[in-house]
Amino acid sequence: MSNCKDDQEEEKEVLLSIYEADECFKHLDDQTYQYRIGDAGHFKSFLLEIKWGDTYPEELPTISLELFFNKHIPSDIKSSISSKVTAEADQWLGSAMTYTLFEFAKENADELMVDQTENVIIQEAPVEDKVEHVQVAKIKEKKVQLTKAQKRRIADRTDFKGERPRGWDWVDIIKHLSRTGSSES
Repeated sequence: MSNCKDDQEEEKEVLLSIYEADECFKHLDDQTYQYRIGDAGHFKSFLLEIKWGDTYPEELPTISLELFFNKHIPSDIKSSISSKVTAEADQWLGSAMTYTLFEFAKENADELMVDQTENVIIQEAPVEDKVEHVQVAKIKEKKVQLTKAQKRRIADRTDFKGERPRGWDWVDIIKHLSRTGSSES
């Protein structure tokens, strides 16, 4: 039992170091790992979850595709993928196999998803678009209300283009020196 735990800890360290910067890999807990095969949003992409038992690697891990990400995949294709990955796992019984199973799924993704059709995702896409349009419609911009006096002051200070006249911020040098005094005194 302790040998299995040691093997699991060692494999966990290896997986985390290999997939450290890979955004497709997800480490849920000490015994559950997920890997996304394919591009997110593509009709042939799927998420493969591998969960270790207490005596893993002496026993087969639980291979699951029953995840929300895989809702676009029919159940017969999910069971086909699961059986093919399980058959690959049988060959590696007794040794660390999570990395091998993820790589097997990546290399054979086209063969695993050969029966998947694109029209399943197209039917679900308009529902997501409606949700986005509803959220956009809720945003309102508040206009700044000016009084007539405020508008008049702005109009007096600016020309017909809304710009201030040239030299509006210039300092009258004579007036300035008479207030501050010259530097000679």
